[in-house]
Amino acid sequence: MLWTWDKTEAVVTLGGASAVLASVIHAVSSCCCWTLFLLLWVLSAATYIVSSALQVSPEGRGILVTGCDSGFGLALAFHLHKLGFRVFAGCLLAESGGTGAEELQKVKSRRLHVLQLDVTSQKQIDKAVADVKKMLPGGEVLWGVVNNAGWATYGEIEWVPLETVRRAVDTNVLGVLSVTKAFLPLIRRAKGRVVTISSGLARMAVPMRSAYVLSKYAVEGFCDVLRYEMRSWGVKVSIIEPGNYIAGTNIFTESLIQEHGRKMWEAMSEEVKADYGKDHFQARIDLMRQYSKAGNTDISPVINAFTEGLTQKYPQARYCPMDLYFKTRLFVATHLPEFVYEKLYIG
Repeated sequence: MLWTWDKTEAVVTLGGASAVLASVIHAVSSCCCWTLFLLLWVLSAATYIVSSALQVSPEGRGILVTGCDSGFGLALAFHLHKLGFRVFAGCLLAESGGTGAEELQKVKSRRLHVLQLDVTSQKQIDKAVADVKKMLPGGEVLWGVVNNAGWATYGEIEWVPLETVRRAVDTNVLGVLSVTKAFLPLIRRAKGRVVTISSGLARMAVPMRSAYVLSKYAVEGFCDVLRYEMRSWGVKVSIIEPGNYIAGTNIFTESLIQEHGRKMWEAMSEEVKADYGKDHFQARIDLMRQYSKAGNTDISPVINAFTEGLTQKYPQARYCPMDLYFKTRLFVATHLPEFVYEKLYIG
């Protein structure tokens, strides 16, 4: 069992709950508060750790992963195959020479299947469902769907064309919804898993990311509702909320940031250009460049979170693979008054 920040947070939370309960019991009885606190904490933490270590076997189980052209999806497909799962790797560029698809095809394994899958195309999604049903051997089930495919953009709200917002929603929200609905009958019958990539920015907004943030907030709402609806079917639904892994996935390269900035500026009305000014605009572009270089380069915490969502017998509703800075910022945004978060992080 891998130890993660999520497990540390859970053990600390159990310690806090044990302290409160021990104090209440001590107030109405003669029990030693410290002894009772330690006993409750040890028992609850041990129960949590043991339950976290229980896993399902990959044998006879297939996983569909979207967005396997690069980044998290590509690494996860290789990792799940290595663990012994049958992997259906959906790639946007499987039929047009994508490097990710080519790397996967080089494995030449009977348990690794590369599928052409654009999550914004219902025709391709339907074909992927048919292909998975055809490729699944008798006695095997589709155990999991990993909604990893996504698209990121940036820019202040007055700068971003509506077409860009629609693309973000089409990929990050409707793509997740469409793929999940299409494969859900297979997942329900297997009492399997739906694991979806979200973001730490789904629970704390930041300037310059309106289209991306709104799409991730929507994904969180969808997955929460799905988790409630699937409970009676035995299907577990988990959300992965990574911190900043831009440097590890290259979703924003120097050239992409500059090209996107150029297109935004050219698409703006003269009124908006005059109001904001080129200096302010360029300062924001430079800030985005700095942000893209400051992220974590090691993506293994995210791969581990995906894996736990698929393999733990009792998976978490949310996994938060992020560093201490992001953890602290998320705590402030979630639990403290709004003005504290704005003062500390927005300015």
